[in-house]
Amino acid sequence: MPSTSSAAAPEASSKVAIVAALAANLAIAIIKFVAAAFTGSSAMVAEGIHSLVDTINEWLLLLGLRRSQRPATENRPFGYGKELYFWSFVVSICIFGIGGGISIYEGVEHLRHPAPLRNPTWNYVVLGCALVFDGASFLLARRAFNAQRGRQSFWRAFRGSKDPSTFVVLFEDAADVMGLLVAFLGVFLSHQLHNPYLDGAASLVIGLILLVVAGLLLRENRSLLLGEPAEPKLLHQLTELVCADAAVVAIEPPLSSYLSPHELLVLIRTEFAPHLSGPDVADAVARLRTIIQAAHPDIQQLFIEPVRKVPLSSTKPML
Repeated sequence: MPSTSSAAAPEASSKVAIVAALAANLAIAIIKFVAAAFTGSSAMVAEGIHSLVDTINEWLLLLGLRRSQRPATENRPFGYGKELYFWSFVVSICIFGIGGGISIYEGVEHLRHPAPLRNPTWNYVVLGCALVFDGASFLLARRAFNAQRGRQSFWRAFRGSKDPSTFVVLFEDAADVMGLLVAFLGVFLSHQLHNPYLDGAASLVIGLILLVVAGLLLRENRSLLLGEPAEPKLLHQLTELVCADAAVVAIEPPLSSYLSPHELLVLIRTEFAPHLSGPDVADAVARLRTIIQAAHPDIQQLFIEPVRKVPLSSTKPML
């Protein structure tokens, strides 16, 4: 992983957001299960499972961050950056299979065998405390995400983000807050209307929220794991930098893939002027590498491949 300050700051803020979410979810999960034992609330059991799964998920994200920062080895010459993408994908599966699945199961069981709530005051106290902690964690995660997205719209930044450690925590915390509001409505209406079926219905809604969030995260993390290319704007800038060199005749469209949120692999097939000797081409390649990596420090793996002739459909020099 790069050691530049531009990469270190986002990583630090992401780690703080993850640790804060882990601590909050662990404490809240314990409180929710205690409250569920006293009240018999299905929605509270679903919320406790939700918080427990989130706690495990934060730990997996921290594991992914730590393992992704290991240096390259002979067996992994491009490093371990994609470990973060792998563990983020596992987290998405956990949200889908464990969080959403068990919450829906709890809701169905409560609808099949409804039971009136006992001591609903416990639920109100726990849900209020959980909303405070989860809300604070959500605001911290949103701040970390906003620091990275800049002026982009939320959805465009989410779809274009290469750092799952920020958007996974953000979506988890958002699901937490929505789940707590649904659980509160389920407990309140079930108690006020003396209708235990509403508590089971709240568990189903919480499960559906988790399934939707998990589906979005699975889609994005799968794309990152398979290897997303650099943004078109960045590729255009690379094209201009290379074509501005006097030794370059033409280049093919650059090939790229993110190895981690701040580590990019780029291959540029370049046609150099035919009169250049071998040492001249080598000097030009070294010069281009220095210029590109100085302008774009995230390009950690840069390959400039000289070719005899670039196809006519490829990029031409921009003079």
